[in-house]
Amino acid sequence: MAIPFITAEEAASHIENGFNVGLSGFTASGTPKVVTEAVAAKAERLHAEGKPFQINIFTGASTNDHVDGALSRAGALNLRTPYQSSAELRKHINTHEVHYFDLHLSELAQKFRYGTFGKLNVAIIEAAAVDDDGSIVLGTGLGNTPTWALLADKVIIELNEAIPAGIRGMHDVYLPADPPARREIPIYKVSDRIGDPILHVDPSKIVGIVRSNATDGVKPFSALDETTKKIGANVCDFLHGELRAGRLPKSFLPMQSGVGNVANAVLFGLEENEEIPQFEMYTEVIQDAVVELIERGKCKFASTCSLTFSDEKMHEVFENIDFFHDKIVIRPSEISNNPEIVRRLGLIAMNTALEADIFGNINSTHVVGTKMMNGIGGSGDFIRNAYLSIFSCPSVTKGGLISNIVPMVSHLDHSEHSVDAIITDQGIADLRGKDPVQRAEVVIENCAHPDYRELLWDYLKMGKGGQTPHTLSRAFAFHTAFLETGDMHNAQLG
Repeated sequence: MAIPFITAEEAASHIENGFNVGLSGFTASGTPKVVTEAVAAKAERLHAEGKPFQINIFTGASTNDHVDGALSRAGALNLRTPYQSSAELRKHINTHEVHYFDLHLSELAQKFRYGTFGKLNVAIIEAAAVDDDGSIVLGTGLGNTPTWALLADKVIIELNEAIPAGIRGMHDVYLPADPPARREIPIYKVSDRIGDPILHVDPSKIVGIVRSNATDGVKPFSALDETTKKIGANVCDFLHGELRAGRLPKSFLPMQSGVGNVANAVLFGLEENEEIPQFEMYTEVIQDAVVELIERGKCKFASTCSLTFSDEKMHEVFENIDFFHDKIVIRPSEISNNPEIVRRLGLIAMNTALEADIFGNINSTHVVGTKMMNGIGGSGDFIRNAYLSIFSCPSVTKGGLISNIVPMVSHLDHSEHSVDAIITDQGIADLRGKDPVQRAEVVIENCAHPDYRELLWDYLKMGKGGQTPHTLSRAFAFHTAFLETGDMHNAQLG
């Protein structure tokens, strides 16, 4: 029996107040675009009639304005997890109008299968192609789609006609068994394929197919500036030093990179550094820079959960899909971010921080300790299990009013135990084998901006003993000064 084509409004009629809804994709890539807009419109209509309508949205990672933006503006979100990057949603999270809980990305699918969050009522899945037997070619991001398709009572397909047929075969759809039946995930090299290129869904659950023809809408990253160039160069210098010292094999190791302007700058730096050999990537997201790395032969193969390319770069990839077809594999997030595989492959993990403290702790999520920015994402999945764990950030932001190297992080996401190196535009702090005071000395000297070094030295000298010599009454002096005066230079340590 043929699966019917339906309108976005007809699809939205299957989503009711209080429902748990799982969305395909990872970042904006592979995320639905038209059904969620119709759900937002339904919410606005019901609210105007004085009727309640809010739903709980579970995704692979962040989404797009069609999801987090539209649903936030409509007041249609009750709960959201595991990651977001929407300015609109962020406002609602920080005023507690939306309940957001931050979660390591590798964990959500299995927690849902374990029953932690109740039943999944509806899954909305973007597809490049769908057959009447429920065989689906997915789009540009995989995320937690296999679990949503398995658990959902109803499945809605968004058939995106902007995605070329040539994407067929780039996916590796795999669901691990749950404990106590779980075996090892049999990936022993980056290019291993262990699953199915097609997602198979029970066709009786598919209520209809909604046509769409929308791009993912990913904007290009900002042009490299002097700060991001210096960070990229310092990361390359650190890795080159590890090669020279014999602490990295001459064949190198697979790379993982977070998302954003700093991460993109680091990847461009790797491309330009002739001392860094060809490498592979085993990561959750590949960005614009990776396209050039692959085209120029610097990156031999990329395993990812998502093609998070700008629309311009995505068009370039789609136009040359045959070239990229055997150089990229797209996996579910619980496989792309799986700690077992990260440890086995020996990844070099490179992620970004909002701030780092002088003892090596990292804040990835909260501005001045209170306001959620985006979330922890997959950084914890990788850095706690990597062969080499690197965090990078600019030494200062907001025109120098904020030091990103502080006495104590205002929110802790990654402790000193998981961080091998901190790298800023100022330099490199190799923290391995150092006690807390030794770490503080190298972080202050090598990573802090010159405008803040003396203040940080003063703080360290204030310590009255103990292995980690914090002075608790002044530990947040930098943050307090910023909240009171708008400038961390005014920190009072006396």
